[in-house]
Amino acid sequence: MFTLIGLNSTIRDIRVRLAIAGMLAILPDAAMAQYQHTFSPIPHGLVAVIPNDPTAPLDPIPFCNPYVSGIALQIHWQDIEPVQGQPDWTRLDQLFTAAMWSHKWVQLLMFPGFWSPAWALKGAQTDVFTVQYGPGVGDVLSLPMPWDPVYLANWSAFVKRVAERYGNCPAFRVVAAAGPTSVSDEFTLPEAPGELTEWLSDGYTNSKYIEAWRQMSKVYVEDFPNQFISLSAGLGLPINDLGQIDHNQPPITRSEVAEAVNEVLRFNFTLQESNLDGNSSTTTDADTEFVLDYNGRAVTGYQLRTNCLNNPVNMSGQKDPAVALQLSIENGMQLNDIGKHADYIEIYNEDVDAAIMQSVLKWGASLFW
Repeated sequence: MFTLIGLNSTIRDIRVRLAIAGMLAILPDAAMAQYQHTFSPIPHGLVAVIPNDPTAPLDPIPFCNPYVSGIALQIHWQDIEPVQGQPDWTRLDQLFTAAMWSHKWVQLLMFPGFWSPAWALKGAQTDVFTVQYGPGVGDVLSLPMPWDPVYLANWSAFVKRVAERYGNCPAFRVVAAAGPTSVSDEFTLPEAPGELTEWLSDGYTNSKYIEAWRQMSKVYVEDFPNQFISLSAGLGLPINDLGQIDHNQPPITRSEVAEAVNEVLRFNFTLQESNLDGNSSTTTDADTEFVLDYNGRAVTGYQLRTNCLNNPVNMSGQKDPAVALQLSIENGMQLNDIGKHADYIEIYNEDVDAAIMQSVLKWGASLFW
């Protein structure tokens, strides 16, 4: 069994490589020339989710874990391009350098929406909403309208620069589609009490929202022909095209967004759900079943809602973090009616790094062999 003991030299090696990447801005082309790795075209296995912390180094431990096949980095647009046209590629260069060295595939989870740089919102229609979950929950921030052409044009230009720099790296397997988003890459929007009337005043319609996703899908499939493009399932607002609050609308919008994106992306399409846990109710949860139905028809994956190490009861109703993680993986590996399970499951780095989780990770990785 893999243990964290004895990894000091390996971790030191990765840290040295990360430091060099940061100082010299090593490009993926250089890494490819050095390592010459090839990867399966289908993303699969357990994936370590690493939220970016601009004040801390990139966590090196997941890159060393033999039970982890991929690395998913969550990073805010404003942390890469705080000044228009002057992106700081340091963190992404470090990511791809470490991934190439450790034979891991990469998913980029880049968050615009609430986390867009201030310059990108100049001239765009915005409104003020409450961050509905995740880091920053409860904060009141400016959010660009998901369909706003100025905002989407700025985001599209940034996406193109990312593709130009990293698109040919063989470790780069998945990029998450975003743009008509708010907190993360999930297609969710704020809807706290009183905020639905704001959306009505802002001009939200179901058709406008779906069309924004269709247009951004065209941008992604053009810029990332070598990558799978993941759509993280959420729900649209309970507002229909008649401008009425309609609580039957969200699941309809969810299906329509997925169908519109799938129609554009075709073979590049990946459907992901990012709210997986180990609770028994999750096995019949509408969000889980929505992705479950796509198993075997498209690449599919799940991301745990949070880490089990610090939130075992919330994640499973159990006090043991390892049990919570096992139950979460079991829920994500359900078979659908045609006997297919998800292609990958994403687990937060706190769980990947913890010694008490290694036996569960070993078991989980074996489910994909």
